[in-house]
Amino acid sequence: MVGPFIFFDQFGPAAFPPSGGMDVRPHPHINLATVTYLFEGEIIHRDSLGFEQAIRPGEVNWMTAGRGIVHSERSGPVARATGGRMHGIQLWVALPAADEETEPAFHHHPASALPELRRPGAILRLIAGSAFGLVSPVRTFSPLFYIDAALDDGARIELPRQHPERAVHVVAGRVHWQGGGESGSLGRGPLAVLPPDVGIELRAEGPSRVVLLGGAPLDGERHIWWNFVSSRPERIEEAARAWKEGRFPKVPGDEVEFIPLPVR
Repeated sequence: MVGPFIFFDQFGPAAFPPSGGMDVRPHPHINLATVTYLFEGEIIHRDSLGFEQAIRPGEVNWMTAGRGIVHSERSGPVARATGGRMHGIQLWVALPAADEETEPAFHHHPASALPELRRPGAILRLIAGSAFGLVSPVRTFSPLFYIDAALDDGARIELPRQHPERAVHVVAGRVHWQGGGESGSLGRGPLAVLPPDVGIELRAEGPSRVVLLGGAPLDGERHIWWNFVSSRPERIEEAARAWKEGRFPKVPGDEVEFIPLPVR
C-alpha cells in the first residue's frame, strides 16, 4: 500500500477495431473505493445503485463500495461501432476501518471541476485529495493526493511533503527523481514507491506525463482477494459466499452477464 491506495491498474494504451471494445462484466466490491481516470477513450459505468455514467478523459469516477456494490465497465456504442483507443488508470482506495461498511455511493466529477496548478514547465491537475494548497472536490475518507502532471523537458517539481507515503507512475516520457540520499531514473512502467518522509524532486528528461499519488498510512493491515478488500479476512469470505450465491444486487441495464467467483 501507498497511503490508502492498495491496488493500481493501468489499462492500455490500446486500440480497438470496429465492433470491438472493452467489456468488464458486472462484478462486486466491498470495503473500498474505486477511482477511474482516463487519458484516452470512453467507459460506460453502470452500478447496482442505478447509476449510468460515461467517463471521458480528464473526468473522475469515484465509486464507494462500502458494505457492497456491483458495477460493470464497457465501451460506449460509438467506440464499439467505429473502433477507438483506450488508456487509463483505475485505483482502489482502502477505507478506514470505521468507514468500511459505509453505504455505497457513486460520484462523477467533470474535468472542469478539478483544480490546476501551473509551475514553470509543468501543469498539475489535482484529481483527488489535497496538495500544494489545492483541494479536489472529490470526497475522500482519509488524507491522500492523486495528481496528473504534464511536464516539459527539464521541468522540476517537488512531491507534496504533507503526505508521508508517495509514489510515481510515468505515463509517457521519462523522469529522474532524487531525495533522502537516493535517486533514480524512471520510464514508462510499473508504479515506483519512493522513500517516505523525505523531500523528493522530479526532473523531466524530455516531455513527460506522470501521475503522483500517496497519503497517510491507514489504520492497520488490509487484506485483498479478487475484487474484495477488508481489514477482516472473514468479511472477504462472507462477500465471496454472497457473490457465489447470487445475493449481491443486480446492475440495472446489465443484469444478464456477470464475472463468476474465481476458483481458489
